[in-house]
Amino acid sequence: MTDETFWDKEIGVEEINGVPFRMYSKRPRRIVEFLRFAEYWEDRPYVIQGDRVLTFRGMLNGSAAKARLLKGEGVTAGDRVFILGWNSPDWVMNFWACVRIGAVPVLANTWWSADDLADALGLLQPVVTLADKAAATKVPQEYRLVSWEADENAGGGEEPFLDADARNENDPAAIIFTSGTQGRAKAVVLAHRSLLANQLMILHVTRKLPYRVVPTSGDAALHTGPLFHIGGIQAQLRGVLVGNTMVMTRGKFDPGELLELIEKHKIVRWSAVPTMATRVLEHPDLKRRDVSSLRAMTLGGSVVHPDLLARVRAGLPSVEARIATGYGLSENGGQATTASGSDTTARPGSAGRAMPLVEIRFLLNAELADGEILVRSPTQMLGYFGDEDSPIDGDGWLHTGDLGQMDEDGHIWITGRSKEIIIRGGENIAPAAVERALESVADVVEAAVFGVCHPDLGEEVMAVVVVANEMTELELADQVRGTLPAFAVPSRWKLQTDPLPVNQTGKVDKTGLARIAIQELGEDTERKTA
Repeated sequence: MTDETFWDKEIGVEEINGVPFRMYSKRPRRIVEFLRFAEYWEDRPYVIQGDRVLTFRGMLNGSAAKARLLKGEGVTAGDRVFILGWNSPDWVMNFWACVRIGAVPVLANTWWSADDLADALGLLQPVVTLADKAAATKVPQEYRLVSWEADENAGGGEEPFLDADARNENDPAAIIFTSGTQGRAKAVVLAHRSLLANQLMILHVTRKLPYRVVPTSGDAALHTGPLFHIGGIQAQLRGVLVGNTMVMTRGKFDPGELLELIEKHKIVRWSAVPTMATRVLEHPDLKRRDVSSLRAMTLGGSVVHPDLLARVRAGLPSVEARIATGYGLSENGGQATTASGSDTTARPGSAGRAMPLVEIRFLLNAELADGEILVRSPTQMLGYFGDEDSPIDGDGWLHTGDLGQMDEDGHIWITGRSKEIIIRGGENIAPAAVERALESVADVVEAAVFGVCHPDLGEEVMAVVVVANEMTELELADQVRGTLPAFAVPSRWKLQTDPLPVNQTGKVDKTGLARIAIQELGEDTERKTA
């Protein structure tokens, strides 16, 4: 492959809406342009799930057929299409079908409750919704459903591609969701440049220039996160560029199945949240499975503690020098910093250095020991759909709400959060949303929700609830399961009749409340810094 006009690593500064960004001088403008690389890999497996193998050729055929179907349903460039389903080859072909015709795939969270989904559909108003059999039952009747399945064996007919003249890299490319501090999921609008810049930076750092790949370049990579997260998009893009095969579990995360897949498919790379790594290390099959093919791991999604890095190196010695970590957020289109294997060895706990196009500064606050991390990068979102409020200021700096420091060598250290988001097993949970659900239950007077440390999940959800009449924790949990995602239902409780304590400003004193509640429960952990 010799297309050196596609991209190279020379960096300049360009203005977008008056904001200067570091940009690759030579770069693609639309993610549909990546499909030229899929043709190069032909019959190599692109996605493997159970007995189903989707080749790159099959992805091209299936996505082209689904694109024709979507066009027949009236979907045109710029229209929003909901993708609502569990990880599968069909999910991947549906994504690329939207890309082919310039539609904007809206990556819905399949863990949402029916209420969450209805809110998101009402906000985005998609032209059509693609939902698998399980998820389709939650879609209100007023929204038009189109078949989920895609046929990788389809062929013939004109393959629809976006008009070559439509090359505005600032057009919306995809919409993903993240939790805000007020509870409702926020729709993060990512431009083509957002996704492209992030992917090209990763290729730059890993020395995988797309025009220098050869037929043996690709690796078998284990993908265990939801495809509707930002990491899912990036895994699909990277696979097409360098020929990686994405091996996916058949359903819920199962450490036993994961170990089986590593052995069977000779997995080379695995990107995981710390919770997954912990469960694999603790599984009894680890000692009897051959996992020596696993050479590289990337850990992210929540804080990676040095003791976990040590455990990974001991339990998976083949990846000892190749454990990478990083820091990023959905609003920034993915990674902002990266720490190589040598970085995690020399500086355990560091989030690494800024990626090639990323600028980082700190906003100091006299009341906080460390500054808030501000990020400026072409990967950042266009904004929240339907919401004029944005954490990006007029100079292009994304206010992350995370606290940190930078050492003299440019390594970033995350020291806390200034916003009240709970991160449970890599999923963001807004306490305000859980409190609202609890306070809608009859006989609940008020509620305070916060995160407490958990050795496996990173954090778990704890609720202190004031009740007017006697009720049990199980009854409360059952009452909110219909309105909250399963991962957001509290797993630690304290029920009381006394009012919640307040601070001098009249707000509920969550810091003091968390400390007292944990002590009364006999816990030896402390609430993570909020």
